[in-house]
Amino acid sequence: MHPNALLDLTARLVHEVLKLDAPADTIVSYFFRSHKELGQRERHALAETAYAVLRQRLLWAHLAQSGHGPLDRRLAILAWQGEAHVLKKAVTIDEAGWLARTQKIDRSTLQDKLKHNLPDWLSNNLRDQLGAEGFWALVETLSAGAALDLRVNAVKAKRDAVIEALVATGIPAQPTPYAPTGIRIEGKPALQKLPLYLEGQVEVQDEGSQLLALLTGAKRGEMVVDFCAGAGGKTLALGAMMRNTGRLYAFDVSGHRLENLKPRLARSGLSNVYATQIAHERDDRIKRLSGKIDRVLVDAPCSGLGTLRRNPDLKWRQSPKAIEELQAKQTAILNSAARLLKPGGRLVYATCSLMPAENEVIANAFSEAHPDFIPVDAREKLEAAGVENAESLVTPAGHLRLWPHVHHTDGFYAAAWEKKA
Repeated sequence: MHPNALLDLTARLVHEVLKLDAPADTIVSYFFRSHKELGQRERHALAETAYAVLRQRLLWAHLAQSGHGPLDRRLAILAWQGEAHVLKKAVTIDEAGWLARTQKIDRSTLQDKLKHNLPDWLSNNLRDQLGAEGFWALVETLSAGAALDLRVNAVKAKRDAVIEALVATGIPAQPTPYAPTGIRIEGKPALQKLPLYLEGQVEVQDEGSQLLALLTGAKRGEMVVDFCAGAGGKTLALGAMMRNTGRLYAFDVSGHRLENLKPRLARSGLSNVYATQIAHERDDRIKRLSGKIDRVLVDAPCSGLGTLRRNPDLKWRQSPKAIEELQAKQTAILNSAARLLKPGGRLVYATCSLMPAENEVIANAFSEAHPDFIPVDAREKLEAAGVENAESLVTPAGHLRLWPHVHHTDGFYAAAWEKKA
């Protein structure tokens, strides 16, 4: 495709993602389905440029003011992530001169908001939690994107053997620092074409998500519930922990998300999973299991702000009001899930949020309202699951708390309780 046409398409994609009326990954996927003429490198350039605009939206908008022509084109030029020679051929002489002038601006002299590129409510909250040094370290990490983590399916493979196989195909891979079945790889290789992926030996799953599943302590022969299963990443992890025995219920209100679990489940070789769509957290199918379950994982609907490395649009699409509305839903789901537990059973509440309002506030309120649920120390349970350096993952209150700039995972939170026997 001619460079100028490619830049025009990039500007169109930037325009679409900046509407913020749907998740950016959904918009990008739909856009590519409408433009099948794009090659792999061209798709990479478009997608990465769109995400770069979202990551540093305030900065690019500020710099774009000095340019001329359509705003979306100016933003695409400023944030361009494709090959340099393509952009050089696509821009006019005036655009090239303007771009050179913006690149000479000393970014350290700009206002803080143009350096952190976060809405005020979010930057203030994170700064209060982390202090200035931690805040800026987090900002730098969120701007850099995320590594690709895999989970080895322990039912089918061993981590060392999978790493050896990846390296043999030219994909640099190494063990994750905490999760015992995790692998971290460089770049974005076409995993879907590899035999070890097609055979279900590995699944894509952030190391933090793997740790949430391990916190449940799920064992052979137990009855376990993944209460908000989604596409089933944690469901598959739990099934492997159970060594394909017992009964594992994957509940979700979205039939579409559960449909996405089917091909992954087929690859995994698991036969102990029962995926069920429910109408709401009080569904009769849940009530029938009341008091019968050994382990319940509640990966609650949340703001998703712990995933900003992958989903930078969320910082612009979320708001304090949205989080307040989520709190009511999180509380209701957690209370309903707790009814499933048998005496001695373990409940894990988790989010991929950085906000205390969705994390500690919900967990502490649950503890106060349910004296029959005893808080457990996450460090102890993670160590029992083979997690290395578990003490570095846990707060003084005994909750799991993962930060992208500290642990190199997505941002996760989890609290656990056991029901009195």
